[in-house]
Amino acid sequence: MYSAAYLGTVRTFAEEMLIMADANLAHIASGFGAGLVTIGAGYGIGHIAAAAMEGSARNPQAAGEVRISMIISCALIEGVALFGTVVCLLLAVK
Repeated sequence: MYSAAYLGTVRTFAEEMLIMADANLAHIASGFGAGLVTIGAGYGIGHIAAAAMEGSARNPQAAGEVRISMIISCALIEGVALFGTVVCLLLAVK
């Protein structure tokens, strides 16, 4: 009735469920990864801001230079966080 080639290409219900489970795990993992990237960026920026405030309080004359260094560092951290989030979202769509 059916040829052997046709029967070899038909997936069983269990195989389909395993493929769907892998896709669901990929979405969960990418969401978890994006969350970790966001938490890490928030921690890094908070740590930089705390250090900058302490440095400005100890030496008010250098507050301008400290502020510029803080803004550059925060921008670099945000760039890395954005890159990490985009990678996680691309892995979820894949």
